[in-house]
Amino acid sequence: MARHGIFAIRDVGSLVGETATEGTQLKRAVGTTQLTAMGVGAIIGTGIFVVIGEGASIAGPAVILSFVLAAVACAFSALSYAELASSIPVSGSAYTYAYATLGELVAWIIGWDLILEYGVSVAAIAVGWGGNLNAFLDAAFGFALPDAISAPPEEGGVVNLPAALIVLAITFLLVRGVTESVKANLVMVVIKLAVLVFFIVVAFANFGTGNFTPFAPEGVDGITSAAAIIFFAYIGFDAVSTGSEEAKNPARDLPVAILGSLAICTVFYVLTVVGAIGIASPAQMSDSDAPLAAALDQGAGLNWAAAILALGAVVAITSVVLVIFYGQTRIFFAMCRDGLLPRRLAAVNQRYGTPARLTVVLGLLIAVLAALVPLGTIVELVNIGTLFAFVLVNIGVIVLRRTRPDMPRPYRVPWSPVLPLLGVAFAVYLMTDLPLDTWLRFMLWMAAGLLIYFLYGYRHSRLR
Repeated sequence: MARHGIFAIRDVGSLVGETATEGTQLKRAVGTTQLTAMGVGAIIGTGIFVVIGEGASIAGPAVILSFVLAAVACAFSALSYAELASSIPVSGSAYTYAYATLGELVAWIIGWDLILEYGVSVAAIAVGWGGNLNAFLDAAFGFALPDAISAPPEEGGVVNLPAALIVLAITFLLVRGVTESVKANLVMVVIKLAVLVFFIVVAFANFGTGNFTPFAPEGVDGITSAAAIIFFAYIGFDAVSTGSEEAKNPARDLPVAILGSLAICTVFYVLTVVGAIGIASPAQMSDSDAPLAAALDQGAGLNWAAAILALGAVVAITSVVLVIFYGQTRIFFAMCRDGLLPRRLAAVNQRYGTPARLTVVLGLLIAVLAALVPLGTIVELVNIGTLFAFVLVNIGVIVLRRTRPDMPRPYRVPWSPVLPLLGVAFAVYLMTDLPLDTWLRFMLWMAAGLLIYFLYGYRHSRLR
């Protein structure tokens, strides 16, 4: 411990050593391919199937450049995540990295932030899953579930049953074991990539250049504004780092998986958006909640292809629920093991090798949230939480280089501190683009978190 009080720092050696503690030891069973699939599974989901329409309405055909710009903005933070994940292979992601570099209070703040980001995100994605299920049923069979069981009270329903059921199904899968979970995710990732390849092939087979002019109707401002929205189609690669403790060879596997998943998704995104604009105008896509399906249906007149894409969206979003919820449980697990939250919740089930009790409690809470609350401004709340985490991870790399220069680093960010500082700059720039009410909600959540820390976490911290 390098400092005392609320800024006490956890020694990296003790953090890694505690992963072998009896009763809180997770099973190392995940390889490079499965970790990369987790990253792809978390990234490719609601973003590409929904946000492309909104981005195209702002930037026009130049939304292609917005996707590239957003990928570059993420890349700087991805490099920092890769260095810290390989150096500190412990569950908890940005929370654990902050504990080892910036102190306990900052670690609590980022952990509390990540609980909000991941938990609310799972609920929101589950609501989106239910909507896409209805879209598929309608496109394929001309039938949709009634609002009473597929919409929350504020949207004219009673309960969003599909959203709750998918959360409970994923909870069961995560309790059973990480091996089963990553195998299921790998299958879903293969299916979603196959569906995107199908879209790209069909789009390029019906390709035209008429929709590409004017290319950038709103100029550079339109491209950067769209990038601020599209950035969130890339959120998810950070979930890979939550699997540090279950990676077979974290020093090698984690950097490859984090950077590899981001690169794979960027290639797919750019090809998909070029194909979409080749068959549909930005206006046709921006008017729909399912812009890619709309591009096939209205732009190319291929209703049967739109039904296939709707099914692909259901599968894609299922894997996002799985990976993001997995990340949520591992961050909560790390905070409980450190004593900042009740330690009894960190108990690992001896049969399955997972934090089963914790997973069930969170699963039930998120299922209720998904069943009763509409999406609303949830997405913006997720965005601010993610960007805040990116800022602290980039700062963590710089601090740890100064305080622990001799610490083994299997992967090192090149040109530090320049690239981490660029990561901070991009994240702060995008945060300033978020509305004031989002900032207010975020501050209220943080205030509640500080109250809990000083009343419970500070007194029960394992450091004391």
